[in-house]
Amino acid sequence: MRVRLQAIVLTLVAALVFGLGIPLALSVAASVQLDLFLDRLTDTSRFASLAQRPLVENRPDLIEDELRRYTEVYNVPVVIVDQDGEAVVSALGGGPGAAARINLKDAAISSHIQAALAGRRSEPGPLLMPWNTEPLVLAEPILIDGEVRGAVITLSSTERARTELLWWWLLIAAGAVLAFGFALVIAVPVVRWILRPVRRLDEATGELVAAVVSGREVQRVGETGGPPELRQLERSFDRMAASVDEALSAQRAFVADASHQLRNPLTALKIRLGNLDGHVDDDLAAADLEAAVVDARRLNQILDELLSLARAEASGGELVPVALDEVVGARVADWRVVGRTRDISLTASGLGGGLRVLTPARGLEVVLDALLDNALKFTEPGTEVRVTVTEADGKVDIAVRDHGPGLREDELERAADRFWRSTSHQNVPGSGLGLAIVTEIMVRSDGSLRLGSPEGGGLEVTVTLPVVSP
Repeated sequence: MRVRLQAIVLTLVAALVFGLGIPLALSVAASVQLDLFLDRLTDTSRFASLAQRPLVENRPDLIEDELRRYTEVYNVPVVIVDQDGEAVVSALGGGPGAAARINLKDAAISSHIQAALAGRRSEPGPLLMPWNTEPLVLAEPILIDGEVRGAVITLSSTERARTELLWWWLLIAAGAVLAFGFALVIAVPVVRWILRPVRRLDEATGELVAAVVSGREVQRVGETGGPPELRQLERSFDRMAASVDEALSAQRAFVADASHQLRNPLTALKIRLGNLDGHVDDDLAAADLEAAVVDARRLNQILDELLSLARAEASGGELVPVALDEVVGARVADWRVVGRTRDISLTASGLGGGLRVLTPARGLEVVLDALLDNALKFTEPGTEVRVTVTEADGKVDIAVRDHGPGLREDELERAADRFWRSTSHQNVPGSGLGLAIVTEIMVRSDGSLRLGSPEGGGLEVTVTLPVVSP
């Protein structure tokens, strides 16, 4: 955004500089041309007045010396023609930058002569440009008793005028460059001052998301300068961040407190339901009692997982180094006993690398418990659940692969949502919070979770964690 805003400001400045510089350059060109034109027009008109007597008396010698001196001093050839356009008197100079002679048959000069013989006065002509090397041709009629009796033609070099114009244009260009440079020097800090609150708000937004996800305290932006409107936006953002922080803290506290407080009455309910076992004779009542016991167990499992989720959210981002081989080996050994009761073998490979990872306290144990519980719960008896550890590029992957019914492609994206369960797994006990807990711990560990459908069926869940340097 800073680059775009600076580009807009500099474009406007450039448009202003060129919008003023180009008309000024053209105005200077017109002024230089007019000065040259008026100077030569005055001389040409004077010669037209002086040429009246020589034409009437047919004595060219009366003006020849005047024309010759003028040509020698100013290097401007002068020719006097009669009514037929034939030269009567001429003073042709051949100095540097001047025409060697005036060619009366030249189309441009001839047109000026015809206009003068028709009684029309000279005009400045096209605007003078530094690259235009055409000489200035002026032709003034010689009037005697109101009748045009001839014309005076002067041929002036524009080299000096063009050099002067070129210097003026260079001066204007230098001024434009200085103005643009000055605008650039001013615009860059001004744009930075304007965008400083925007940049800080962008950083604070990222920090807010990270703080909300990791459970840390949300940092305030504070006033960092800039326009009053953006400072007000910073204050509004701080109020919003404080409200979000309070709401999330209250939500986490409620989940933790509610889960904890419900455990005691639920435990008591389970005990009382257990005490009723054997004391209910009616078959329908016995079925209701069994269903109530099952529901109580499910509620107890949900509360346990809600407490695990609350602990994961309230971990505050404090990470501790964990020996990967030790934790994975211990959890696989414990869950192998459960697997044997279900005729499922549990194996692990890739251990022994001495890797260490950073997770919240007991976070890796919770992750492995959730993944192995799901794998053993859904896999078929007589099959295998495999845990594979691989390390590459400073990260370690822990993959748990089962041979259960797996998930459809459209279900893989939703599997980590809270309380979500596949429609094909409704008859399997569970709360739908296991992968949500794993996701929460992975976020706090700067890791990731991905699900896939491997060849041969089943589901493969892989968690990736950064390796701690030894």
